[in-house]
Amino acid sequence: MKNIKYTGLLFLSILIFSACGDDYLDTKPTSSTSTATVFETTDNAKMAINGMARLMVNQYLSTQTHCGEGTIKFLHNEYLGENFTRPALASGWYTVMNGTYIENNNSIYNYYPWYYYYMLIGNANLFVSKIDEAEGSEADKNFLKAQALTFRAYSYMQLVQFYCYRWDDSNNGASVTNLLDGLILRTEENMGERDLPLVSSGEIYKQIYADLDQAISLYESSNAIKRENVWEPNINVAYATYARTAITRKDYEKAETMAAKAREGFKLMSVDEYKAGFSMANSEWIWGSYGGDDQTLYYYGFHSYMAYDANTSINRSYPVCISKTLYDKIPATDIRTGLFLDPGSTTYSATTGVVAAALATQVRADHPTMLSSHSVAAYMNFKFSVNGSYGVGFIPHFRSSEMLLIEAEAKYFRNQEFGAQAALNELTRDSKRDPSYECTATGAALLAEIKTYRAIELWGEGFDWMDKKRYSEPIVRVAFADGGNFYSTTAITIPVGMYNKWTYVTPLIETQNNQALK
Repeated sequence: MKNIKYTGLLFLSILIFSACGDDYLDTKPTSSTSTATVFETTDNAKMAINGMARLMVNQYLSTQTHCGEGTIKFLHNEYLGENFTRPALASGWYTVMNGTYIENNNSIYNYYPWYYYYMLIGNANLFVSKIDEAEGSEADKNFLKAQALTFRAYSYMQLVQFYCYRWDDSNNGASVTNLLDGLILRTEENMGERDLPLVSSGEIYKQIYADLDQAISLYESSNAIKRENVWEPNINVAYATYARTAITRKDYEKAETMAAKAREGFKLMSVDEYKAGFSMANSEWIWGSYGGDDQTLYYYGFHSYMAYDANTSINRSYPVCISKTLYDKIPATDIRTGLFLDPGSTTYSATTGVVAAALATQVRADHPTMLSSHSVAAYMNFKFSVNGSYGVGFIPHFRSSEMLLIEAEAKYFRNQEFGAQAALNELTRDSKRDPSYECTATGAALLAEIKTYRAIELWGEGFDWMDKKRYSEPIVRVAFADGGNFYSTTAITIPVGMYNKWTYVTPLIETQNNQALK
């Protein structure tokens, strides 16, 4: 696969945060190259789209754990969920894993999603406002504008799940509660304005739908143009963003339709591809981020925190594990059991999960990319591996497996149980992930099965917390002493109404600089 080439023609988002209020809105380009040069030609603009893709795998806020989209996945969705654990690490990170910062408007963990996604939105807004001025074919301009709109829609889709009430608590999208529920709607039309009020999730969903409708139309009008790399948005990415947005909004008909379109041309990966370590794009990756030694974040990237063989201190000392509760739900005939370490009848630490020396030696022999310094814990993951030095690897954002699961869920809620069963069979039995699988469940049992297989299939990819939030289900973590594998400080139950209904409050950095929120 061709290595990604990023341009110096990146432009600064109008919402990049600064310690100084006067710099809160800053449209100066990040290099000596002017914005006019970026949009002088469509060739330059293409490089700027690559630059936006690069923003998704960059380090931010001078903090090691904040590495673009990867942070959203592992720190904001897996750490906070119920199916992911680092047992030994939990003793020091329990405040993060338990979500206590959600209501702390001055915590970096509270404002990082706001900072990161509004940065992408600001860049997309500038792109949408300027691309029509570029020299180049109409088809090229249409395709590039569609890509920018896709970036914007994706960013708002993520933000609405963090900073707005879940759909069930939103009065059908109408609620907006001062600094507790709502977002600022920034588009190319108001990109020069700093002081804007919060709007409801319904308004945000309306904008997402409009952006994706326009993007899809623009992609279709330039259908002779194809993306070159998995990290670039295309029409399938727009459909996938639409599907995930719609299922979150409980617009099941739209979700089913868009999910089916999103996975067209992206066949499910083979068993060998599935076991290859989720560090390189394959046949079913609809969208992902580049990860190679020429663009590494060293110790700061997603795989530095998630890959079982990453040569980083956190992974050597604190293995990433699936919850025993979820692992026990995976049938023995399913290949996905092999993505995690089943300790069998051997004993392991009841506080850290670390296994006995003999088993650890065998595990390292079976996985030769591990070092002798890597700790081995019961139920540790082998799903993610590195694709180069340190923590290098491609990061999946959309896969056709997720789209099949969205179809199954949407069909269930549209009273098409046979179709939901067929989607689960295609995902699991027909893909050979479990050749003996046959979905026959109906009613509530069928919905439970959809949720279980969604948790198994998408484990570690950044869905756990958001899924539990939209399902309005509590997070239940089971301690070692009770038959689970969570450290005592994180073995808690988080009710659906706790922490402002799991809704991040508006960050202080925004209220300090936005007079409309005073």
